[in-house]
Amino acid sequence: MLICIHRISGDELLSDSFAYKEIYDGVLWEVEGKWVVKGAIDFDIGANPSAEDGNDDEGVDDQAVKVVDIVDTFRLQEQPAFDKKQFVTYIKRYIKLLTPKLEVDEKKKLIFMKNIHAVTKFLLSNLSDLQFFVGESMHDDSSLVFALYKDGSSNPTFLYFAHGLKEVKC
Repeated sequence: MLICIHRISGDELLSDSFAYKEIYDGVLWEVEGKWVVKGAIDFDIGANPSAEDGNDDEGVDDQAVKVVDIVDTFRLQEQPAFDKKQFVTYIKRYIKLLTPKLEVDEKKKLIFMKNIHAVTKFLLSNLSDLQFFVGESMHDDSSLVFALYKDGSSNPTFLYFAHGLKEVKC
């Protein structure tokens, strides 16, 4: 199994159990999330509630919660929305912090630098529709994970800066 950790914060943000699609020359990864129900598992053990005082509501008090699989699995923390100025400031700082981490692979760095402006433009055009998440450590300088509900979908599509992730075998 491969886990994708963030190059700056070390947070686990994704794994190979979630398929991704590369967009913008591989600078962004698109990952489809889905809503799942966590908890409230009803096991039929064959007991007859009518023989036991007839109270059907007795038993375990389940707390069923609907969660997005990726958010729950990687313990992503939602952040407040950005306005345009805050977002541009964030992107500039993120590029500045990530670029030295890409020095080892000049080809990756060139692809990232060539496409980051188009990616930023794309994200800015969808800014009001994005949800923002960070990893479990809530590290200020780490990569944001963006969630976007495309084309009226009830499930979110997550966007990751691919160059900010490093695959590690578990």
